[in-house]
Amino acid sequence: MATSSSAPATETSTASAFVAVIVSFLVWGLANPVYFKLLGGIGPVEIVAHRVVWTVVLVGLGVLALKGPAAIAAAVGNWRRLGIFLVSTLLVTTNWTTFIWAIGQNRLVEASLGYYINPLVNVLLGVVFLGERLNRRQLAAVAIAGLAVAILVAAHGAVPWVALALALSFGFYALVRKKAAIDPVIGLLVETLLLLPAALAYLLWLGGGGSFGHTAGGSLLLVLAGPVTAVPLVLFMIGAARLKLSTVGVLQYLSPTCQLLLGVLVYGEPFTTTHALAFGCIWLALLVFSADALSTHRAAARAAAE
Repeated sequence: MATSSSAPATETSTASAFVAVIVSFLVWGLANPVYFKLLGGIGPVEIVAHRVVWTVVLVGLGVLALKGPAAIAAAVGNWRRLGIFLVSTLLVTTNWTTFIWAIGQNRLVEASLGYYINPLVNVLLGVVFLGERLNRRQLAAVAIAGLAVAILVAAHGAVPWVALALALSFGFYALVRKKAAIDPVIGLLVETLLLLPAALAYLLWLGGGGSFGHTAGGSLLLVLAGPVTAVPLVLFMIGAARLKLSTVGVLQYLSPTCQLLLGVLVYGEPFTTTHALAFGCIWLALLVFSADALSTHRAAARAAAE
């Protein structure tokens, strides 16, 4: 009886986790770009400053209510760990500012390319910093992704720096977080707390909080920077903890796909033959990479079963 009653509960839990991850990627891929587009008249640094302030308010209240101040102190721990947080804070600030700037400059298509490249950047960082080794399919995937960047450089005579900045900043951010084994929510709170003095100083320098308080609609949008930042992260944590890594790995491509479609179909950004060739290479690279990851996962599952 216990086995039969627990099976539906497990299925429900998995279904809820799947929905949570899907919603998190939809927020990152659709809601975030639309939200930052609505703030187009405000500079990216000011938006990041408000994002920091309202994330501290929202996440801080949540952490204090659920875990208490001791959890924050324990997360920082010592000077070395504080130094790690300073590095991760710099990386996440770079990522946020670049993404918001790209949306304001109608470069969402290039931003989506960065998040398509990101999984392959993670592979390379694993090789360089974690001593991981690439098999032939992984090497092929990285080489094909490199070809995509080369196509864009040859066609436009410039490096797609927005895509590379987003992929590298988020890749190094994930690497630092992985090595430090930091709780995602508490980590986000500590990072924004470290940024809070600079954010408040900048808003005061702008004069009375910058754009905040001028209109009710604009002020509400700026306050929503907290939920827009924290909610998808919490949903992702809830879902990813209960789903297979391979499932999450496939679902992560939903976010840049939404960004690409939004940029081309809604905001009218150009998608040329060069873009088609470059994105075609990226999609092929990701197909090779995902097939290799799925094969490895299945082999590990068979070995565990035996």
